[in-house]
This record gives sequence, structure tokens and C-alpha cells, in this order.
Amino acid sequence: MAIDSNCIFCKIASGDIPAAIVWSSDTAVAFLDVNPLAEGHILLIPRAHCSDFRDCPAQQLADLIAPLPTLVDALMTATGATGVNVLQNTGASAGQAVFHLHMHLIPRIDSDSLGYRWNAGTYTPGRADEMLAALKAALG
Repeated sequence: MAIDSNCIFCKIASGDIPAAIVWSSDTAVAFLDVNPLAEGHILLIPRAHCSDFRDCPAQQLADLIAPLPTLVDALMTATGATGVNVLQNTGASAGQAVFHLHMHLIPRIDSDSLGYRWNAGTYTPGRADEMLAALKAALG
């Protein structure tokens, strides 16, 4: 299992740094975020180091997301939340601050004032086709 000795999340996963562990398995760990956006905010990480989705093997990703239904259900039950945001930031410009893959599980209620809302836009005529072609070319 790849471990980065300079990574705070690797140190949490190995038990070298204490954390409020909510759930764990041989491949993943879920713990309370020390700077929560809402009470109960959980971080879910793989035990093996990878910086983001792009360098994480498929089986490691599958193992990471497998407990999501159970964790989300427990989070909603424990906090009384009526919804949960499951977020993952890849890259600094997307808000990633710790470069060990992690998912945020953030309990939500209608009146929580967290401010994260979906500000959807639209494509100009023809732009969706251009984007589709660029994505297919990037996929090979």
C-alpha cells in the first residue's frame, strides 16, 4: 500500500495522527472533518495514498465509494439532515487543499445557509457539440 510520509491524511489513515474515526475498513477511513462546514461533516479517504481521482486505481476507487450509502444514511440519521452533499475537489483551483484523495460528506438542511447552490448555465448554440467532440477526442 502506497503511503506518503509527508501526507497528513496518510498519517491519519495509519493512526499516527489521532482523528475522530467514524468508520474504517482495510482500504478506507471516514473521520470527522476538524473544520466542518456543518456538524457531522465527514471526510472519506483511501488508506493508500493517491493525490486525486486521476492517479487512483479503479479498485481503490470502488473500495472508497462502497460505504457511501451506509455513511450517508448514518450521517442523516445522526444529524437530522434532510440531504447530504458528497463532494470531491480535484486540483487547487477546485478547492483541493490536501492532496490525498478525499470525499466530503456534508449534512444539509434547507435553512443551513451554507451557500452552496447549483448555478447552472446553458450552452450557446453549437457549443455542446464542440464540447462533446473535445471530450471524446480526449478519451481517445
